[in-house]
Amino acid sequence: MTETLRISIWSGPRNISTAMMYSFAQRADTRVVDEPLYGYYLAQTNARDYHPGADEVLATQETDGPTVIEEIILGPCDRPILFLKSMTHHVEGLDWGFMQKLCNVMLIRQPSEVLTSYAKNVHDVSLRDTGFAEQIAIFDYLQSHGQRPPVLDAKEVLLNPRGVLGKLCDQIGIPFDEAMLTWPAGPRPEDGAWAKYWYHSIHRSTGFQQYKPKDEPLPEHLLPLLEVCRPLYDRLRELAITA
Repeated sequence: MTETLRISIWSGPRNISTAMMYSFAQRADTRVVDEPLYGYYLAQTNARDYHPGADEVLATQETDGPTVIEEIILGPCDRPILFLKSMTHHVEGLDWGFMQKLCNVMLIRQPSEVLTSYAKNVHDVSLRDTGFAEQIAIFDYLQSHGQRPPVLDAKEVLLNPRGVLGKLCDQIGIPFDEAMLTWPAGPRPEDGAWAKYWYHSIHRSTGFQQYKPKDEPLPEHLLPLLEVCRPLYDRLRELAITA
């Protein structure tokens, strides 16, 4: 029996991670999972106090992290590829050893765009909410264990989806599938319980949207956080795949 390739794309919030999940879901050889550790994260932190739909997530997801890892992330899969949409800050307090069994990919986005988008739903955004620091920690952990995770920048993906995804597929050892570039409008059955709060745009889409620079001003109270996030983003940006 062929070993399942378990692709975990590590992203912070308000990125194109859901579009990436929808993209991989179009592959006949791939099963996708939406943020399997979200329930665990909410159960372990005060994020439940301000995340929209937290009670629904806690009611619909397993909240024991090791159980999620054993039964979902590393559990049985009925297809050759398992795609995991993973948030970097959701692994707080867990043993990261399971990551060594995954094909890990880092997904980044300009901090100003992340913060502007996130602030529309959550006013007091913290560094932990952005996931940037955890992303660097995960990247360093994986490198220390012999992995060199590919890095995707949302802007580069949107500028040339076919080119960037083609190079990603080459790097992780799977054939590129043209079906990854489009999907039907509307929700997917794999969507988490939080979709109605966050997925309005992706549900209207039928593919990767054309990149457009954000011209919305960042709320002034988030400017100090932006300065903290920038160098973290810049470090991985230098390694991002370009078409």
